[in-house]
Amino acid sequence: MEIEVSIYNDSSTDNTQDIIEKWQSKLKGSNLLITVSHGQGQPKGVGFAKNRAVEQSCGKFLCFQDVDDEMLPCRLSLQLEEARKYPLAIVGSKFLRDPPQSTHRFARWANELDQQKLSLQVYTSHGPTVIMPTWFCSREVFNRAGKFSEAGKGTPEDLIFFYKHLDEGGTVRRIDEVLLIYRYHENATTFSILEDTIWNIRIQRLINKELQKWSNFTIWNAGKQGRRFYRSLPQSLQEKVWAMCDIDKKKIGQSYQPYFPDDPERNKNTRPIPIVGFQQASPPFIICIKLDLTDGNFEKNLASLNLSEGEDYVLFS
Repeated sequence: MEIEVSIYNDSSTDNTQDIIEKWQSKLKGSNLLITVSHGQGQPKGVGFAKNRAVEQSCGKFLCFQDVDDEMLPCRLSLQLEEARKYPLAIVGSKFLRDPPQSTHRFARWANELDQQKLSLQVYTSHGPTVIMPTWFCSREVFNRAGKFSEAGKGTPEDLIFFYKHLDEGGTVRRIDEVLLIYRYHENATTFSILEDTIWNIRIQRLINKELQKWSNFTIWNAGKQGRRFYRSLPQSLQEKVWAMCDIDKKKIGQSYQPYFPDDPERNKNTRPIPIVGFQQASPPFIICIKLDLTDGNFEKNLASLNLSEGEDYVLFS
């Protein structure tokens, strides 16, 4: 296997350049092709750096690796084999978090999500169903989706790219072995992205891909998140909301009266939304409840309805 290491140093101000030079010296004479370039001026962001690293490389396949994570020895061979089997796929893998208990719920979801749901559970707040530091794909797959967003700090470039990949007919695979140690630290770029930014990107794609084709639907959660979801919809889609459903006996039988503080005229014409028990609700559902937070009760209630994910309900949790 011929391997090229393509590094783009995005105007770092720490000791990154020293580390690069140290490894270039160590690897001199090996069978690795090492391509390095350095940005000028202010850093231009994660998406910009990844695009430059891809552009200056020449390989048929691309393996993404963040500087603070650790790739395990068998990663390249296993993901290359899978990418050849599934030429339209982004191939991810399981991972270990370091420290071990950091973002425990997220890590469990990403590592244990069923393969069949990797292209379904794409609207949750967790982001892409295979995490960006484990991505491996052909250059053709990358080119079909286009470059990463170069809007800079505060932009979820991985989520935007992931959606474009799916929109272009791309698929998602995961190697069910741990191939990466994914380091957690509070200064990671991920934490510079506002939750509202991710919410708006998620809901816009959900509108375009799912809600436009439904004649009506139910919002599962009559609480804070369900109401926020309703208020985020354009008026034409709010009119499709048949009901909200819940398990709280204090809410069932009541109604939710939407209120828009910045649009008094709209308030005059907004109808109350009935709140019903989940057994009485009609699919399709938009589910605005986070998984794995109710000791399995929500999951049992959902399973009792014998619904099909993607057809009868979509998770927006």
